[in-house]
Amino acid sequence: MAHDLSLSYVSGAALLSILLSVVVAILIHWAGYWLLSRVVRRIGVHPVILPALFHPTRWLLILLAVSAGMRTLRLGERVADIWSVGSKMLFVLFVGWAVFGLMRALRTLIEQRSDMNVEDNLKARRQHTRLRILYRIAQVVIGFIVIALMLIAIPGVRSVGVTLMASAGLVGLAVGAAAQPALKNLIAGVQMAFSEPIRLDDVVIVEGEWGRIEDITLTYVVVRIWDDRRLVVPVSYFLEKPFQNWTTRTSDLLGTVFLYVDPTADVERIRTKFVEVVTRNSRWDKRVAILQVTDHRADALELRGLLSARNAGTAFDLRCEVREAMIGFLRSEMPGALVRGRQRLEAGEGFAPLSATEG
Repeated sequence: MAHDLSLSYVSGAALLSILLSVVVAILIHWAGYWLLSRVVRRIGVHPVILPALFHPTRWLLILLAVSAGMRTLRLGERVADIWSVGSKMLFVLFVGWAVFGLMRALRTLIEQRSDMNVEDNLKARRQHTRLRILYRIAQVVIGFIVIALMLIAIPGVRSVGVTLMASAGLVGLAVGAAAQPALKNLIAGVQMAFSEPIRLDDVVIVEGEWGRIEDITLTYVVVRIWDDRRLVVPVSYFLEKPFQNWTTRTSDLLGTVFLYVDPTADVERIRTKFVEVVTRNSRWDKRVAILQVTDHRADALELRGLLSARNAGTAFDLRCEVREAMIGFLRSEMPGALVRGRQRLEAGEGFAPLSATEG
């Protein structure tokens, strides 16, 4: 009886020491977080990393405190084995949680420093694109490592994995053959992160559709069409098929306005008006404004006006406004320049009157 009382007393004391260790761990974590927060605010660093690490580091300290206190408890062999495996799995899980949080915080910090709202945002778009692809690759790799380490902590799974190692080559070939399209797009996504045929917010024409690159994943790309539809395209498409990218080198863009006028029209007067309309528009970036005759048909002249803007969206609006102004000018001030059909009647010829049945 006295032995049972002493054993329960020891167990009670051990449980109390575990509880006190957990409380001390929480207090140490809170004090460390408070101190680091003050240091970060004082040196002027954006406080984005500490909040991401707050919860995983707290649970790591609690796990370490409980593990230290569990050594004072007299546990059965089966319970001790379960706790040993469970604590290792929890440790790997919390460390993975902290790594994911740190990655997410660093991604947010880099994205905040790369502003895509500036006029020439080529460098920012390049950084955002590469960061997004590499971030998702790191997520897959770290997630795989965390799951593998958690499974290795289980003795039975570890022994099964060793016995299956001999057939891993055949299994890998079978899985690779079955998942060939997915692996193809995955490899293409990694290649795209460095070759950069497209970037976020690039203006592209894909499958005859004009739009912007809205999202790039490891396997597919989302193109936001001008009318807010979404075109989902496999990543491998941009490495295997031709497409138009209007913002590869810079955000600046040349736009075109086509006008069709009568062959007798005063082209010089129309050119002067075109340059005037373009230069008075606030969307013009003061680089290019020119009008040329690019084709001559029997019934019309084709005039192509070139104008420049700081990005694709502004260029589209500028083209529409200049086209409207030029059509209004021709209609009100040069109606004779509008395209019209002509017929020639030879002497002695005329139109035969319609018969009663034809009328």
